[in-house]
Amino acid sequence: MDALLKIGVFARRSRLSLKALRLYDRLGLLTPRHVDAQTGYRWYEESQLETARLVGTLRRLDIPLSTIAEIISAPSPHAAEMITRYWQTIERDMSVRRELVSHLLGTMRGDTPDTTAVAVRDVLPQQVLTEQRHTTVDTLSCWLGGAFGRLHKAAADLGGPAGHPFAVYYGDVSEDSDGPVEVCVPISLDVTPVAKFAVRHEPAHREAYLRLRRAQVEFPQILSAYDLVTHWISQRELNMTGAPREVYFADFASAEPDDQVCDVAIPVG
Repeated sequence: MDALLKIGVFARRSRLSLKALRLYDRLGLLTPRHVDAQTGYRWYEESQLETARLVGTLRRLDIPLSTIAEIISAPSPHAAEMITRYWQTIERDMSVRRELVSHLLGTMRGDTPDTTAVAVRDVLPQQVLTEQRHTTVDTLSCWLGGAFGRLHKAAADLGGPAGHPFAVYYGDVSEDSDGPVEVCVPISLDVTPVAKFAVRHEPAHREAYLRLRRAQVEFPQILSAYDLVTHWISQRELNMTGAPREVYFADFASAEPDDQVCDVAIPVG
């Protein structure tokens, strides 16, 4: 058996405070090997130092204690994968915040919006499978993913999608507003869709659009893209002839922050 270390010695060698060690004990993260029944004094094994230092390092990365508990109880390769996934999430979040701060500072300084990246294109008529819902921003991503999945599966049974899927926003979506939003997956004009899915005709139109990277798509940063396209339309004294939409041409879930994934588009005339 390893030598037992008093809590004070263990604290110094693990570089953790007594307060932290008591907290980790209460949470079951780092339990002493022996607690004196009379004094309540805690003793730790020397072999626990490696775990204690790992917990301390993970906390310096601001990883939640609940996640740390899962990491230290997992086999080493799996634990490394968990840390990798957590850090990738943090990096994506920071990319989104960086984009949002840049937009916010530009707005506060009164900078003239740079609309040079906005382009225009003609869209051919399409037949689309659709699913529509009222949703706030809190549940939007989850519903979008599910709806796109259901419609893609239905389209596969009809010969496959005939174009990029898109989401149409008929009203504002925020913490307080709920759209509605319509998810659309194009299918061939020659196909007769199954009755259980709604279908409609998307007319030919011209649209102004702005291509976005993965980091720019998160709410509320994506609102700045809508602002830029709207500003571009206003500059040219055009009219918006349809609801704004997001056209997805890449796998959003697996994309890196700098990968281009979708277009924010508004029909114009």
